[in-house]
Amino acid sequence: MRAAEVPDDGSVLPFPPAPMAGTAKPRLQDSAMKWPEQSQRLPKDAPNILIVLIDDVGFGIPETFGGEVHTPTLTRLADEGLRYNCFHTTSICSPTRAALLTGRNHTRVGSGTIAERAVAFDGYTGIIPKTAATVAEVLKQYGYHTSAFGKWHNTPATETTAIGPKDRWPNGYGFEYFYGFLAGETSQWEPRLVENYDPVEPPHDDPKYHLTEDMVQKALAWLDKRQSFAPDKPFLMYWAPGGVHGPHHIFPEWADKYKGKFDTGWDAYRERVYKRQLEMGIIPPGTKLTPRDDTMQAWADIPEAQRAFQSRGMEIFAGFVEHTDAQVGRLVAGLEQRGLRENTLIFYIWGDNGSSAEGQQGSISELLAQNNIPNTIEQQIAALEKLGGLSALGTPKTDNMYHSGWAWAGSTPFRATKLVASHFGGTRNPMVVSWPKGITPDKTIRSQFHHVVDIAPTIYELLGIKAPKVVNGQEQMKLDGTSLAYTFTDAKAATRKEVQFFDNNGSRGIYKDGWYACTFGPFIPWNTPASAPRLAKWDSASDPWELYNLKADFSQADDLAKAQPEKLAKLKEEFLALAEDNKDFPIGAGLWLRMHPADRIKTSYTDWTFNANTRRMPEFSAPGIGRESTSVTLDVEVPANADGVLYALGGAGGGVTLYMDKGHLVYLYNMMIIEQYSARSESALAAGKHKIEVITKIAGPAKGGSATLLVDGREVGKADLKRTVPVAFSASETFDVGVDLGSTVSLDYFDRRPFAFTGTIQEVRVKLQ
Repeated sequence: MRAAEVPDDGSVLPFPPAPMAGTAKPRLQDSAMKWPEQSQRLPKDAPNILIVLIDDVGFGIPETFGGEVHTPTLTRLADEGLRYNCFHTTSICSPTRAALLTGRNHTRVGSGTIAERAVAFDGYTGIIPKTAATVAEVLKQYGYHTSAFGKWHNTPATETTAIGPKDRWPNGYGFEYFYGFLAGETSQWEPRLVENYDPVEPPHDDPKYHLTEDMVQKALAWLDKRQSFAPDKPFLMYWAPGGVHGPHHIFPEWADKYKGKFDTGWDAYRERVYKRQLEMGIIPPGTKLTPRDDTMQAWADIPEAQRAFQSRGMEIFAGFVEHTDAQVGRLVAGLEQRGLRENTLIFYIWGDNGSSAEGQQGSISELLAQNNIPNTIEQQIAALEKLGGLSALGTPKTDNMYHSGWAWAGSTPFRATKLVASHFGGTRNPMVVSWPKGITPDKTIRSQFHHVVDIAPTIYELLGIKAPKVVNGQEQMKLDGTSLAYTFTDAKAATRKEVQFFDNNGSRGIYKDGWYACTFGPFIPWNTPASAPRLAKWDSASDPWELYNLKADFSQADDLAKAQPEKLAKLKEEFLALAEDNKDFPIGAGLWLRMHPADRIKTSYTDWTFNANTRRMPEFSAPGIGRESTSVTLDVEVPANADGVLYALGGAGGGVTLYMDKGHLVYLYNMMIIEQYSARSESALAAGKHKIEVITKIAGPAKGGSATLLVDGREVGKADLKRTVPVAFSASETFDVGVDLGSTVSLDYFDRRPFAFTGTIQEVRVKLQ
């Protein structure tokens, strides 16, 4: 389409360039130069927009909605705006973010599961197509300045290296500035950060550093630049902290605020919060408190000797939550100090899903569950004692997460947790909307049924923007969302959203006209070992379905499936039609890697050659060291008593490292903290050039094996690998040569990090066997 043919109504973006207003004659002196008037495409005083998305927090956590964790910023914004108690997410990270940013259902935009679990089905590729332009891309074309801070989690896991491709990084989706991390989680102490297109390192020796605080400083610095360079242009800021996704990392003084407050356990917590929610009017009168699932431990089942560990896990989580909310408060205060608060529309979304049960029975290395590695709480506590006991929780030495019982409690009054799309414990998240210039504060709770896909259409309606038909040459797919702007002025307005589709890991449901039909599916988020036999015999066509009348049953407590089988059958048919339309088939595609871990997304390479400058290679792009049979050959020159890392993959929560300590060659396989397999050369290596080899033999995913160390062809050590990690050591840690950046695989050199090698590395060659 030629520029002259491009309509100027916003249906095709970018807008056509305006013709020059002057006249151009053959002679310069006969010509007139005049710039065209800038088109005013936005309403006068179009608001700034701040979208805050907290990570992995449930309905029953914040005191604002009846919980027991202090959230003064959420409360203040609620008092200055509106509260929503029937707002929904997809029950999992990447899908919620993709739906939020595009206004389309998650599977329609290739985001049926998290980026690291992408599989080759259309709805599950982990790739947001350019035919689904983000709200940032659209608003940028209208003159907004756009930025994103914190967690991204919408780039294919094999496309996050420094060399790219980078068109699917945040800047490629409409954000002019990005500061944060691309993965699904990262250490709050040593985050794997990216600024726009470049990896950056946080200070490794600042005891006061915390990522969430860093995010506030960077966001305010960006606002200052906008104030200096384009004060008349509105901004869109997407601020999505890693808090409070695992690992739960927070300063001890924040956790200590809650010392002893959870000693009565999660069952008692639910009872207290449920009562408070009724008293506050957060949930309707008559709402029932749903029971604990039979597969989840009761607090009474926790041995007395383990209760301090379990209580401390919740104290740390609560401190992390309060700290995160406090940083949102600093950001809002920054808006006020800059005179921006009055005309800034804030969507404060309390969670991209419900609270996370991935800590299982309490964990010091949270990816144990993602890898489905069997373990006991006794193993966890024994390993923790070697790290310093309870005081090590929340520090860089652990990737800790609380017991899943706390996640269930955090979803009060609902059933289930994150990863469950059938029940509201996984999908119903509080939201607060505040805009002093445009919304009159109202304490009446908004109970219209809405979803993250509705945020983009809401913004478009408020700005008078029609969803474009073509963006950057790409014909756009339809929006799935329904604007919720009508709720700003009418608390009791009937819900305008007619239907909403849910699916995650085979847990699925459909909302339509006040009714909700759903089925739990085969996967139990709080008990992955028990899920394995269920997955092996699962047939989605045989799943038992439930039916709820949400107009009378806020918490999905009364199943009407037997009483109204015809209603249920109709909704099941409609779900299948929606699923097909939304590219959701096959049902349960997000479970594929739990049954076929060898099919995880990875590069096509089978051998690599690195040098001493190799840094920050994400694990999903790196060689499968520690996961597959490999040979690693290093050509090095060592000084006498050499020290430092030769290579490392992973971090404190799990990984593999080869390093030198006072001339000795040391190998460590950190099997998710709970087991450590190591080998050390008996003699120090003589100064000079050497050929070092590490031959790793692994029988298969999660199987045992061995790692043999050779120097100049002679065996100097061997580690017995009793079992191995099948999927990944971490979500964001990397492969590094010559140093161990970020979280350290070995605590032996924790105080010497990044423990740069004192010799010379000529070359590192890795080959899959």
